[in-house]
Amino acid sequence: MSRAIAGPEIERLIQLLAKLPGLGPRSARRAALHLVKKREQLLGPLAEAMAVARERIVVCSRCGNVDTRDPCGLCTDPRRDDSLIVVVADIADLWALERSGAVSGRYHVLGGVLSALDGVRPEHLTLDALVARASEPAVKEVILALNATVDGQTTAHFITDLLTHLPVKVTKLAHGVPVGGELDYLDDGTLVAAIRQRTGF
Repeated sequence: MSRAIAGPEIERLIQLLAKLPGLGPRSARRAALHLVKKREQLLGPLAEAMAVARERIVVCSRCGNVDTRDPCGLCTDPRRDDSLIVVVADIADLWALERSGAVSGRYHVLGGVLSALDGVRPEHLTLDALVARASEPAVKEVILALNATVDGQTTAHFITDLLTHLPVKVTKLAHGVPVGGELDYLDDGTLVAAIRQRTGF
């Protein structure tokens, strides 16, 4: 059993930091030590920013993104394409797509994917809201931007079945060889997907 190396306040800071994704106990200790050493420049401003975020951050009632206003900035942006809904499992996926600048449609965050092992059932996701949004006259296409996992693809098939009665095109992300990828380093599943989804040259 490891011994406490600092006072309870610092130990609590380390424990909380260790709960963040990508940080284990060792990384959390390094981060906590850095924050403590730079109390004036980092710890104080970080604590203030977190307090403000805790008070002001809300979940967008339309798309499920997080922002300091509802509806969020993406939903109120008039430059976005109302005919296109991009369905993502999580906010992190939404942010990744936004960083890429690849799409300018409206988003819909499901809040996860269907998973029998994790007990995630259709009623746990925002599927009813998605069907309602896809039923709007302006919507022409729904892009299923879900992970290429078994659960992600199961969710994609389920959503496709839910939307069959609507006059919208349902598409999914292409899977296969990444840009700059070398065939020798790719797994078999990726190669099979690339061959099956080949396009004209």
